[in-house]
Amino acid sequence: MGKNKPRKALDVGRKERNKAVKSAVQFVVLAMVLVLLVHAVAGIHRYREPDKAAWQQTRGFIALSYYGVDRTGTRGLIAKSRLDEQLQILRQNGYVTVSQQDILDFYEHGKPLPPRAVYLSFEDGRSDSALFAQPLLEKYNYKATMLSYADRLDVADPKFLAGPELLKLTRKGYWELGSNGYRLTYINIFDKDGRYVGTQTEQQFKNKDEARYYTHYLMDFIRDADKVPLENRREMETRINQDYRLMEQIYRDKLGFVPNVYMIMHANSLHNGMNPLVENVNSQNIERLFKMHFNREGQAFNDSGGDLYDLTRLQPSPGWYRNHLLMRIAGDTGESYDFYQGDKKRADHWQLLGGAAEFRGNRIILTSPESGKGLLYLKGSDGYQNVKVSLQIAGNIIGSQSVYLRYDRKADAYVKVVVEDNLLRVVQKEPGQTEEKTLISRDLGSLKGVSEQTAIGRKLEVAVAGSGLTLQVDGAAAAPEIQIASALAAGGLALEASASEEHSQDPVYDGVFDDVIVSEAGQSGTDEPPGKVLFSNGYTPLQKAVNGVKWTFDALVDWAVETF
Repeated sequence: MGKNKPRKALDVGRKERNKAVKSAVQFVVLAMVLVLLVHAVAGIHRYREPDKAAWQQTRGFIALSYYGVDRTGTRGLIAKSRLDEQLQILRQNGYVTVSQQDILDFYEHGKPLPPRAVYLSFEDGRSDSALFAQPLLEKYNYKATMLSYADRLDVADPKFLAGPELLKLTRKGYWELGSNGYRLTYINIFDKDGRYVGTQTEQQFKNKDEARYYTHYLMDFIRDADKVPLENRREMETRINQDYRLMEQIYRDKLGFVPNVYMIMHANSLHNGMNPLVENVNSQNIERLFKMHFNREGQAFNDSGGDLYDLTRLQPSPGWYRNHLLMRIAGDTGESYDFYQGDKKRADHWQLLGGAAEFRGNRIILTSPESGKGLLYLKGSDGYQNVKVSLQIAGNIIGSQSVYLRYDRKADAYVKVVVEDNLLRVVQKEPGQTEEKTLISRDLGSLKGVSEQTAIGRKLEVAVAGSGLTLQVDGAAAAPEIQIASALAAGGLALEASASEEHSQDPVYDGVFDDVIVSEAGQSGTDEPPGKVLFSNGYTPLQKAVNGVKWTFDALVDWAVETF
């Protein structure tokens, strides 16, 4: 027998080593927490003013307004990581933030702006927006406006920044202040069944997506169930004037001044066909109290011929990937941009034929151009015949994601599996034909009450062998074997994404394809298992382990931020 090994409990050297490792880990964590704490309390960084003497651009600027920022993101608030990606792509494309005074000087005195100028704002005066956006503004040396509702400044609610906190926010130069108005209240509400609801506050009116009609408190006469005004002109003007008076009083009491910038709720109503009497009383108050007004939403670009009281901004959805934002800006400005590609090794397997594509681990994010199609073609797949494709489609329900098989680009012929607006279709287009032919169509669920930000999350397995196509959705057969045209004998594989023409007002769409695996398929009508893998975009075991470590570290940092 060999020498007896010391028992672990008596192995003093091992215990000392373990103790040293634990102490080192604790030291690193405490040091990280200390840095975060000092950063939050002392404000290490101060905004660095750009060299405005070098500015020569006179065309205009873009404006972006975020509802708010959350640690991991919600339906209404953008995740801090997603905001980071969007600010990063703006910075990489040369965007410099401009201040309120820069915009005033641009319109009133003809002073130029940086080559690419962006005005950033965050709405509602939320505490979490300040917490999570502040480090990013410091990271990119960006300036932003924190908007607020005046009635929230006078309420003890940790969700919103109070007057002293708003003022403190501006001290390091990264923030300016603006207003969304006095309060967020809705009038003339009709529910999804057409029943009159009347007036409700933001807290009461939770299901806006299901309401048939509503408008903001300042946007109309208060009306009855027959839409007849319940107030005369004088009463309407008194009510709206009172809102502006209360707003002015609170700002002067809590801040010492009324902010320069206003963003009315709801956007796109004022100066857009609303009742002229209501429009007039709003306009008089806005021009009396504010120096500029972002009245419209939906477009980012403001040109030199714009009106300081009718400016426009784009409100990025929390679900947009960075290329989605850049694609919308490109549509508004007409300029070309460097889209984010991500993992170059994975990207090299594909030829981009339309839109923009980001490769992120096991995920491919294919962003369509405005009112167009994003298209990715797998290199070397031209002669594919019998293949099986397995993937997870994870884009939003409202929109179109497709997988092309036997795609002959010269003849524009193919068989294609499409998931669009929660409808599954298999279509084919033979050489020489101008129209697609639908082979099957299956409803995957109702769209009633579904948000555009609801992800699909369905696994597709489609195989073509000989003249047959089989399709499974989430492990269940979607239909018996489908016969396809004999003329579609071979061709490539491609992925496609496009916005919904019927159910969305957003002309850009992010198709999301996870774990794309392409393998040889057995002959039609047999039980042969799949052959060799021709392409895989999934994670290897090592990559899964590395991502697990990274997730743990990120969670630790998040815990430190939230705890301290």
